[in-house]
Amino acid sequence: MARRLLLLGPPGAGKGTQAQRLVAKLGVPQISTGDMLRAAVAACSEVGRQAQSYMDRGELVPDAVVIGVAEERLRQDDATGFVLDGFPRTAAQARALDALLQKLGRGLQRVVSIRVDDDELVERLLRRSRLETRSDDTPETIRNRMRVYREQTAPLIEYYRELGILAEVDGRGGVEEVERRIQEALAA
Repeated sequence: MARRLLLLGPPGAGKGTQAQRLVAKLGVPQISTGDMLRAAVAACSEVGRQAQSYMDRGELVPDAVVIGVAEERLRQDDATGFVLDGFPRTAAQARALDALLQKLGRGLQRVVSIRVDDDELVERLLRRSRLETRSDDTPETIRNRMRVYREQTAPLIEYYRELGILAEVDGRGGVEEVERRIQEALAA
């Protein structure tokens, strides 16, 4: 049976790394906001053209467009199972995702929230910035992204807890150690 999972966590928690490990193990696609937006733009779909107009202006793509792009992607044949990474980011997106998945007859089975304290997140992101020479990972932008996460995305933890599908995992330690914790959470 295909697994339908969502990874939550602040910037630098390791969602992308853990999503890649999960998709390799489960044989399902990783579906991330960035990948969905790039694919919709490349396909020149209607929502892709809408997303491109915002991206060209350096603006955040609004929820309605992100949800439209997500719907296009989740309707594809390979999306009977998936690991969502970076979507949903807001309560409105979470409600829209639930409605869409219900319509498709394939609801989320598990949401894994990766917890890491702020000081370690800043350290990880600054290290990544040095290794990858990323200009968007300065202490100020990191703190701002963490603030936005706490305000907009962290409330989803309680939302999914109330639905009874949340597993919280300690994101400290090595990649393999965190992966083991996630596997244990998925087996529970």
